[in-house]
Amino acid sequence: MDLRSEILREHSKKQTMRIVRYVGDDKKRFAVLMKLFLGDEYRISQRAAWMVNYCAGYHPELIQPYLGKVIANLKKPGLHAAVKRNTVRLLQYIAIPSRLMGPAAEACFVLFSSKSEPVAVKCFSMTVLFNICKKEPGLKNELKLMIEEQLPYSSAGFRARAGRTLAALEKL
Repeated sequence: MDLRSEILREHSKKQTMRIVRYVGDDKKRFAVLMKLFLGDEYRISQRAAWMVNYCAGYHPELIQPYLGKVIANLKKPGLHAAVKRNTVRLLQYIAIPSRLMGPAAEACFVLFSSKSEPVAVKCFSMTVLFNICKKEPGLKNELKLMIEEQLPYSSAGFRARAGRTLAALEKL
């Protein structure tokens, strides 16, 4: 299967899951998908993000060698919201190695504090930051302040997640 062609052929959940099943737990196929995801083709990266998210969910060991590049990719200017959303979504469920916690926290703080990011990106970033706070409690107060700062201007979804996160931060 030519992944690039298949990604461009159709943008649907059915096609996404077809490609995810094709990649499976195959490291070589996942490497091809990651090259497309991290590449400079806007439409390809956007669509591949959804597939990478599913593949990493089913086979978390596949994403581990790419975590540094995935986190660094979040800083790329002009990155499509789908790429950011799927990246921070998958980071919620992945064990981030100690050496990458600093760059991951920095990227998530930038996304979380941005007024222009979609709510989903902010909420997933909040969860990633909370998970990092479990291992790096020194960030707890900064995250708490940032959440409280945004609460008055936020959506219901954001407020719900913020409430759960603030309660969990108090227990840390």
